[in-house]
Amino acid sequence: MMRLSRRGLRDPGLLALLGTLALLAMSIAPAPAQTAITRDDVIAKLNHFETDAEVDVPALRQQVAERSKSRSKNEPPPSKRPPIAPDLTKLPTFNVDIAFDVDTPIVLPESYQTVGRIADALTHSSLLPYTFLIVGHIESTGRRENNVLLSQRRADAIRDILVNTFKITAKRLQSVGLGEEQLLDPTKPNAPVNNQVQIMLVAKVADSAPPAHPAPTAAAKKPAKSAKKH
Repeated sequence: MMRLSRRGLRDPGLLALLGTLALLAMSIAPAPAQTAITRDDVIAKLNHFETDAEVDVPALRQQVAERSKSRSKNEPPPSKRPPIAPDLTKLPTFNVDIAFDVDTPIVLPESYQTVGRIADALTHSSLLPYTFLIVGHIESTGRRENNVLLSQRRADAIRDILVNTFKITAKRLQSVGLGEEQLLDPTKPNAPVNNQVQIMLVAKVADSAPPAHPAPTAAAKKPAKSAKKH
């Protein structure tokens, strides 16, 4: 262990070096591990269906893209920007931390187990009859337009993993990226919580039963043979 004299403690150059080393140690310290979620955690949040929600995903994507391009001088800051799809906040929702590579939609290996637990929940009997919306968010840093694009690509990435890796039926999943247009914590626009992904229960799966065939008409009775006359 390094021992310092009183003279050394008054040396500006040495103090600056120690400060730099302390910052370096903090930067390379391992990040705290994500809290592992369970299948039942997801089910408990999502298994509250009341009625089908009407969510026009293509229209919402267009709306988000257009608002993110706003150059109005009267545009409020992110912390005071109204949510672009407030009706989504009424849906049964599970918020989850997914680790992505920096500025990319690539899901890091440590989050594949988390996505797998979500898949386990979506294939459980209690959630199997429903469709879901995967919603991507981004903290308020960088360009708004780029944030919308990245959040959409990340939501798409989660959907693709659920469909291609965990074999969830594609018709049960839709995805949309809201960028920073609907912050999860508007009071802290740059907080990591705004990078979470949301899984929302939207509606019941449309009936896929084959149409009923009309009952065959009863065959006409043959007329009884008349008695022969003698």
